[in-house]
Amino acid sequence: MLSYRHAYHAGNQGDVLKHWVLVLCLEYLKRKDKPFFYMDTHAGAGQYSLMDAYARKTAESDSGIARIWNDAKAPAVLSDYLTLVSSFNKVKPPKLHSYPGSPVVAAALMRSDDRLRLIELHSSDRAKLEQHFCRDRRVKVMDGDGFQLLKGLLPPVTRRGIVLVDPSYEMKTDYQRVPGCLKESLNRFASGTYLVWYPLINSLPAQRYSDQLKKLPCDNWLDVQLRVNSPPQGHGMYGSGMFVINPPWTLKADLEQGLPYLTEKLGDGETAEWAIQHNQ
Repeated sequence: MLSYRHAYHAGNQGDVLKHWVLVLCLEYLKRKDKPFFYMDTHAGAGQYSLMDAYARKTAESDSGIARIWNDAKAPAVLSDYLTLVSSFNKVKPPKLHSYPGSPVVAAALMRSDDRLRLIELHSSDRAKLEQHFCRDRRVKVMDGDGFQLLKGLLPPVTRRGIVLVDPSYEMKTDYQRVPGCLKESLNRFASGTYLVWYPLINSLPAQRYSDQLKKLPCDNWLDVQLRVNSPPQGHGMYGSGMFVINPPWTLKADLEQGLPYLTEKLGDGETAEWAIQHNQ
């Protein structure tokens, strides 16, 4: 896990799905005046240059956010997300040079009385988080294992909140630790909204993963997958998913409006597809 650097993958197709879903959930919670907490178990560096050596080594944003960020024909349901990304790229002529990670996405949308708790184990990324949010009183950056530290944050004092669980999955144990963490978290904060991002890859733990999540002690969940191409022969990622516990009741309809567009724009060929399963 300590070797993982999200800068290599910033703005890829997985980030597009993840952060679009996050924006939809945050905007839904803001419909009520009561404040809420946002908790991120693997926060990363917060914001990423798409021009530096890390990003250009893989150029994953070229087949992700770069395909849609400035598209005037994008569906309205994607507008809040795309407007936010554009706000970090205000140069003339328009050029995509920066991408906000999940902590920055959340902070940009949350209100003065909302609170953010960001956990990051990697020292370099944590230092960047601390620098980015050093003057933001809403934010507390925490050092340590997100799976362990999350339970101490639950339930939030406002009894309203979103938890993003987004490990690297470089360690196979993540596929076991996430369900365990969520089970304990639901015991402490059953009404929270939990967002779990996961890769679609050719490995047995990954293929069984969403089925594991569906066995958690929750009556209300939604599982969305976006496959951008057919599964490769090796272990390359061919798409990603978001498993949402206690999703907003509007989320399914919003996803159904935007996923056909994302599948067309981010997919490579006729094998690209999307799917939603839910228990609501």
